Amino acid sequence: MPDDREHLPPDEIAGILSAFGITATQSVRELARGSRHSPKLLIESAVGRLVLKRRAAGRDRPERVRQSHRLIDRLRNCNLPAPRVLLTTGGASFVERDGRIYELIEFLSGEGYDGSLTRTTAAGQMLARLHEALADVPADAAASRSSYHDLAAVRNGLNAIPTVTSGHDSVIGREAELLTATQWLHEQYDAAADEVSEAGFSAWDAGWIHGDWHPGNLLFSGGAVCGILDLDSARIAPAVIDLANGMLQFSILRGGGDPQVWPAYFDEARMRRFLLGYQAVTPIQAAQRRVLPSLMIESLIAESVVPIAATGSFGRIPGYGVLMMVARKARWIRENESDLRRWIMD
Repeated sequence: MPDDREHLPPDEIAGILSAFGITATQSVRELARGSRHSPKLLIESAVGRLVLKRRAAGRDRPERVRQSHRLIDRLRNCNLPAPRVLLTTGGASFVERDGRIYELIEFLSGEGYDGSLTRTTAAGQMLARLHEALADVPADAAASRSSYHDLAAVRNGLNAIPTVTSGHDSVIGREAELLTATQWLHEQYDAAADEVSEAGFSAWDAGWIHGDWHPGNLLFSGGAVCGILDLDSARIAPAVIDLANGMLQFSILRGGGDPQVWPAYFDEARMRRFLLGYQAVTPIQAAQRRVLPSLMIESLIAESVVPIAATGSFGRIPGYGVLMMVARKARWIRENESDLRRWIMD
């Protein structure tokens, strides 16, 4: 598979590190973690292991970067395991060069998510603790207030996908199936959004949320979370937006590289444990719990549709197969909605 990750220019690395007061390193190597549009280097230095990161385009507005660094500082002040952000010799939390933003962050060691119920519960608990820690942090002008709920970009994307992906090898001969799938997903997204809105979404308290709470953004030690990564997507929204997405992300089942062979069902035990973990720290109102299946449908559809509408693919995976998988999983949630809601409301 071709290397389509962006890379940091070697001739600039020393100058950027120097701005942070790092003039000598033991080793520098690429770190293939996270978005391929946000290149990273693992730095071994006298002050420890560090990650030099260039923000992805679109997530590199200076005010947005400062905002995420303030949130990280709050988490650390509340004894949550977020990485330390290093300051430049001038006291700034990032370097801006040629219109791009670079940040230097402490490297956190830990293990990945193993699918265990213990770590799933811990992930739910840590999300609730994060929401509590950020509850009184004021929103500033840079704060995004959009989420995957009732988003025009999702509807526009579903309308555009049949055209955007029409020339892809995976679609040729299957155009009618793709059109049927996007129309059905549009109907399901609209229905789920209506259900959430009718439950009172616009009146629910909103505060800072992580915005991208999935297994790849957490590190574990034993049964505990020892690292919270990537607050680039932090935004102002009701906490249940993070909760529903977390329940989805920590229970979704994959079956290899081809999403067309992934199972339609979710791991209900993990889904339930994530919710129980969260509610052990912060109970959720009944009206919000009732629409968690609808929010999961919105999240599932939104996460795939926006990138596919832009590029025809989901990362390196052809969009057709991803959309067929999303349709199967959204249908499973709908068909099992009554059973899901029964234990959610217990």
